[in-house]
Amino acid sequence: MDGPHGAAVSAADFGLKGPRGWAFRGVGIKAEPGALIAVEGPSGSGRTCLLLALTGRMRATEGTASVGRFRLPKQLAAVRRISALGPVPGVTDLDPALTVAEHLRERALLERRFEGSLRALLRPRSERSTESRLRVDTAVRAAGLDIEALPKGSRTSVRDLDRLEVLRLSVALALIGRPRLLGVDDTDLKLSDAERDEAWALLRSITERGTTVVAVCSEAPEGAVVVRTGGNEAAAPEEGEVAPTDDETEDDEDDDKETADAVAEARRA
Repeated sequence: MDGPHGAAVSAADFGLKGPRGWAFRGVGIKAEPGALIAVEGPSGSGRTCLLLALTGRMRATEGTASVGRFRLPKQLAAVRRISALGPVPGVTDLDPALTVAEHLRERALLERRFEGSLRALLRPRSERSTESRLRVDTAVRAAGLDIEALPKGSRTSVRDLDRLEVLRLSVALALIGRPRLLGVDDTDLKLSDAERDEAWALLRSITERGTTVVAVCSEAPEGAVVVRTGGNEAAAPEEGEVAPTDDETEDDEDDDKETADAVAEARRA
């Protein structure tokens, strides 16, 4: 049963076959609301595709999954409504020329215009503006983004943020919509050990507030619900594991292919 905020996530024999073969296959997941789900594996092993499939942005071709009370792949739109994406290269890239304030303001306006109920849209503008500011402030605090500590405060451009600050901003933008499921790609990519610890601490703090998190990584942290991708395709995958479609010695090329397929599918969704 779902908690007050997060969504339970489960999957059985979940798989997705694309034009280059199986992106992932045989995935099994069982996670309670507010869990931290770590999708662990080498580049090119279907991690991003699995993330996008679980958040309703890609349509699986085999097996079933559920996010809250919604079933995949049948109820993609419903799952998209209760999920949000943090950083996913090629899908949710931030505009490097825009400032932190501009990104937050834009997301808040989109949320008010397209995600709110008709009843909410009919409320007085002052009430809607106050609610919007509250959502932004709450999301920024939850993401641990210290705007005042940035070089130019809220007027700092994205290009001037370090990788961890970009992660925090991307997560804050996603949390404005109050999702029950948050997806984060490349969580530990190009981070130092200390920064990696900070990134996982951030995601754990979000799960402690009730939101379920699915995070792609090269190495899962302790205590996470681990779903491993990669391995020998000829062998039968164990529960929670999937097989790659290409040789592991071609990781860089595979990663490019995976990202291209994932971006194309996500944009169609």
